[in-house]
Amino acid sequence: MALVCLTDFEAQARQRLSKSTWDFIEGGADEGITRVENITAFKKIRLRPRYLRDVSKVDTRTTIQGEEISAPICISPTAFHCLAWPDGEMSTARAAQAAGICYITSTYASCSLENIVAAAPRGHRWFQLYVQTNQQLNKQLIQRAESLGFKALVITVDVPMHGNRRQDIRNQLDLKGNLMLKDFKSPKEGNSIPYCQMSFISSSLCWNHLSWLQSKTRLPIILKGILTKEDAQLAVKHNVHGIIVSNHGGRQLDEVPASIDALTEVATAVKGKIEVYLDGGVRTGNDVLKALALGAKCIFLGRPILWGLACKGEHGVEEVLNILKNEFHTSMALTGCRSIAEINRDLIQFPRL
Repeated sequence: MALVCLTDFEAQARQRLSKSTWDFIEGGADEGITRVENITAFKKIRLRPRYLRDVSKVDTRTTIQGEEISAPICISPTAFHCLAWPDGEMSTARAAQAAGICYITSTYASCSLENIVAAAPRGHRWFQLYVQTNQQLNKQLIQRAESLGFKALVITVDVPMHGNRRQDIRNQLDLKGNLMLKDFKSPKEGNSIPYCQMSFISSSLCWNHLSWLQSKTRLPIILKGILTKEDAQLAVKHNVHGIIVSNHGGRQLDEVPASIDALTEVATAVKGKIEVYLDGGVRTGNDVLKALALGAKCIFLGRPILWGLACKGEHGVEEVLNILKNEFHTSMALTGCRSIAEINRDLIQFPRL
């Protein structure tokens, strides 16, 4: 059977992956309320199409941090792609390069940064950093990413400690014993170090530490995990270059707002001074359109990329991206939008309370 939408890939990936791997990828924190609402919140928003416009030509191209991408649909940082496909992040990077979009590589990639770059040397790539307690390690990771041509540094801020993921506990998931983190080593060393020997994510990271990170790189810094106007305003005050509105796919603190519900508050607070992006819950082209109409410059995909990877490797990721790009193109045409610049809040109708 042909796979024609992202949920088709979800169903097939579930059949292909082991239960513990599927639960790790799909799991949310605690009762999984936010994980579910990330998706259902989009469905409560209605579109207001405009007709009798010439939509014979629709241009989905846009820019993020000054770099052109083929569509405002990019790839979020997710860990351990080798769980879904043997070539892991190398396949993901090749698919992103082919699609002409940005791929944010995770600190917890299962392939080395060097191998990922070698697999897709022309790719548009950002590097996601979980700030570690070991400052020297932070410095080394940042410098490696910069030297390898990564174009931005994405700091995940919503993990001062790991959320309570019940299914992983029930499954006694032992990533520490079974996976090697290729980026926790010197490029000159022949072997990666075990997960259990790595530095811990810092629980003391605060706003004042951003100046240290900024002093170690010339790359623009993006904060991932902002959900409130107060933190958005502080991000502007501390001279970061962008925000990814995100609740970590519902995997950290449960019962926080769906990403799409938090987007307007954040976008309004920054007043256009920095770019705002979104991840969490995007499954259709209409979802992409709604996010852009509410203030996102671009959306980032997490779980659907892993579904594509699990089904068909690199080609599965390409198919997922192409399906969403084609759906988005259709959504633009059917609402009368010929360019990204024509997507605005007038397209949105919120449900009556």
